[in-house]
Amino acid sequence: MRILVTGGAGFIGSNFVRRLLADGYPGLAGADVTVLDKLTYAGNLANLAPVADSPRLRVVVGDICDADLVGEVLPGHDLVVHFAAESHVDRSIEGAAPFVTTNLVGTSVLLEAATAAGGVDRFVHVSTDEVYGSIDSGSWTEDRPLEPNSPYSAAKAGSDLLARAYHRTHGLPVVITRGSNTYGPYQFPEKVVPLFVTNLLDGRRVPLYGDGGNVRDWLHVDDHCAGVALAAERGRPGAVYHVGGGTELTNKELTARLLDACGAGWEMVEYVSDRKAHDRRYSLDIGRTTTELGYAPAVDFAEGLAATVAWYRENRAWWEPLRRSA
Repeated sequence: MRILVTGGAGFIGSNFVRRLLADGYPGLAGADVTVLDKLTYAGNLANLAPVADSPRLRVVVGDICDADLVGEVLPGHDLVVHFAAESHVDRSIEGAAPFVTTNLVGTSVLLEAATAAGGVDRFVHVSTDEVYGSIDSGSWTEDRPLEPNSPYSAAKAGSDLLARAYHRTHGLPVVITRGSNTYGPYQFPEKVVPLFVTNLLDGRRVPLYGDGGNVRDWLHVDDHCAGVALAAERGRPGAVYHVGGGTELTNKELTARLLDACGAGWEMVEYVSDRKAHDRRYSLDIGRTTTELGYAPAVDFAEGLAATVAWYRENRAWWEPLRRSA
């Protein structure tokens, strides 16, 4: 099997590649892997250092929006797993153009190339719970209408619809996954968990939006990638699968846990103005993914968070240069 992983040097993508090359996904064991990554600020070849010498790994530095390059790289692959995306909500509020270009145009280029090449057994499009907007109570099922509220989530929702359309129009065997808030090692220090941890380790204050009451479901990156792998192995073409972690916390509750893990007090918290159109709560129903694919989150949140904090404490050489450059 040959697998193309876009965004494979990013946070979630690199975790997927490292475990893939360690044969951690039985249905994909032994596969040759091509990583296609533009190496933007959030893409880092150091994320692939543990598997850099694998004879089964090929890394291509390039842009998914480059139709000529994608047309050269994609043919011959049996499976495409599409992680590549601009993903930071705050950056999308400051300027939406890169999100529209990468998330919409880039996805279109990949879908077109996969259709033209033929022979792709599955195209897994990795998306987010943010495409649904906000939910006051209960949990979203996969048939919920998409109501995104940020430029980032709108661009992702558009790419989801493109992926669905290529399945319906061209018969491309597309499977869509939507994951909840993901945390773990190798995450660029702009997202809340690594931002708070690295700030606190340096004795710097952390920003808490609004009243801190926004609720998110937390998913360890190992579980997220396991769900994606199951979708790649046995997902129904045309179907959407939710990958959730099962731990809902307000941002204030998460902050308390991070303060405790880093040995800091609430004097290290700075309350800041709320983000524009800040979604109040996300929650995914994972029933279909559990029933059809056999998915269940395996990483206990308390243990996963402790291990993540320990990783950042022990790997300053990885994150300090990234934070300086950002």
